[in-house]
Amino acid sequence: MALTRSFKETVRARAERDPAFREALLREAVETMLAGDVETGKAVLRDYIKATIGFMALGEATGTSPKSLMRMFGPKGNPQAQNLFAVLSHLQKRANLRLQVRAARRRREHATARG
Repeated sequence: MALTRSFKETVRARAERDPAFREALLREAVETMLAGDVETGKAVLRDYIKATIGFMALGEATGTSPKSLMRMFGPKGNPQAQNLFAVLSHLQKRANLRLQVRAARRRREHATARG
């Protein structure tokens, strides 16, 4: 389902005034991609970029054309790891954040009934 313009404007307005919300958006984008839901992760990252730096400034900072970045993070985009990590690196520096990956055990699924 496509998001309405008012929802996207609400996200942008909140991101502009709330640093914790911006941080949560960036963290959620990365965590979602690491969990295997790349499409949702790209969508969240795209919203984060639009609400913060914008594709023009991000393109200048990373040496990638803004149109390529928009395609990369679009629904059919498939960013190369090098490009994705360059974007994430710049976004972290700009936000004065350092995202970390740490291993955690998954919760065990319910044990199957034994007969």
